[in-house]
Amino acid sequence: AAGAVLLKPGAGAGPAGPTVRIVVSAPQAAMARVLAAMFPTGAEDGSVHPTARLGAGVMLGDRVVIGPYAVVGDRVVLEEGVRLGPGVVLEAGVRIGAGSDLGAHTVCHEGTRLGRRCVIKAGAVLGGTGFGYISGRDGHVRIPHVGGCVLEDEVDVGSNSCIDRGSIDDTVIGAGTKVDNHVHIGHNAKLGARCMIMGGCVIAGSAEIGNGVIIAGHAAVGGHLRVGHGARIGAKAGVTSSVPDGTDVSGFPARPHREVLRAQGAMGRLAKITDELEALVRERGERA
Repeated sequence: AAGAVLLKPGAGAGPAGPTVRIVVSAPQAAMARVLAAMFPTGAEDGSVHPTARLGAGVMLGDRVVIGPYAVVGDRVVLEEGVRLGPGVVLEAGVRIGAGSDLGAHTVCHEGTRLGRRCVIKAGAVLGGTGFGYISGRDGHVRIPHVGGCVLEDEVDVGSNSCIDRGSIDDTVIGAGTKVDNHVHIGHNAKLGARCMIMGGCVIAGSAEIGNGVIIAGHAAVGGHLRVGHGARIGAKAGVTSSVPDGTDVSGFPARPHREVLRAQGAMGRLAKITDELEALVRERGERA
């Protein structure tokens, strides 16, 4: 079968056989473009499934596709080329930007606004009421949340992730940020552009995440903290204090990554050091 291999400059001969070798500076990026060209999603004509329910004053752009049993509330705006999968729920006043794709059973609560070309995977919940309470003698009193949930252009959100609406101000996810599955982002959080948030992460309310931040799987960022531009947070890290721009941290509590590696190395040598110390104590006792 015909085929080709994408190689970096100086990567060697590649696999044996009559395969075409294409040398590019960034093979993975080139592969993404090749796959998009080979397997285009294609533009669909607009359609609304007969089981879908549309409220009053809904505005539909050209080529909007609304799947089975979707519920679109009053005054919702769906711009050109929006796709809603089966069972999607959009509450009143939600706005979805052109070319965005919402997977099955996505829920967008009132106050949610999506930019252009966003991709929301199945089961994600956007704009739900945040976890805000005032505790007192009579128990926990819920704080009303009236802010919005704003996703700028080209934001991706993975399956079963939740992004809460703000209490008064908006929760904001910056343009080009990608959020993996099972991520929680609390009320009033502000994420910058082009961040990568891996699976299982928790970002507490009012946290501020700079541009280009990478947060690896199962890490947590405490509330009201700032993670600076270009910082990287290691997997399972617990961020309990603000992180400066361009800093790599890991561990719990999160510290500069080099410090964590040194501490882990010392722990690995601790058993040997303990054995040597005990031997010295025994030797000294025998001489006494």
